[in-house]
Amino acid sequence: MRKIFVTGIGTDVGKTIAAAVIIEALQADYWKPVQAGFADGTDSETIRSLISNSKTVIHPEAYKLKMPASPHAAAAAEGITISIKNIKVPQTDNILVIEGAGGLMVPLSEKELVIDLIEELQAEVVVIVRHYLGSINHSLLSLQALKQRKLPVTGIIISGAVNEQSEKAILSFSDYKIIGRIGEEKTFTKAVISGYAQKILL
Repeated sequence: MRKIFVTGIGTDVGKTIAAAVIIEALQADYWKPVQAGFADGTDSETIRSLISNSKTVIHPEAYKLKMPASPHAAAAAEGITISIKNIKVPQTDNILVIEGAGGLMVPLSEKELVIDLIEELQAEVVVIVRHYLGSINHSLLSLQALKQRKLPVTGIIISGAVNEQSEKAILSFSDYKIIGRIGEEKTFTKAVISGYAQKILL
């Protein structure tokens, strides 16, 4: 099974939208192992509202936590300890797109990070980059962490406005390539996602 793990250089950089684009491009399944916070809806519900194909199956979360916080804190608030060993990959014959929580170094517990989950799942990684003051640093730190763990990186998706200088710096100091761009949109609809899906390089 091909497993594609979608992570970002931080929180709210566009992981779920990027995951929807990848899913639509590949007609892949979707799985969010750890959902922290769902008062405004879950990421799985967002994905369901954005994809057009009939092949995708959305698999249930391994952990679904109420508090919109770091997973380890959200779990502690409910008296739960997240364990990677208890996160079992859904059974499917399809490609599986997996969306992480926050960035690579977000704690799942006192001993485990999101990057540990990626390693355990043996997934290839797509990194979502959004430009802001400090994003070059966050991007290079994230890419370096993946490289040090020898985790396979499929490429980078740029989310939001173009910043040529930032992109040049990120690419010149890393060995990875940009495989897609998702611009600023007033509203993301099924049609918009489908349009981006036709352009992504996977």
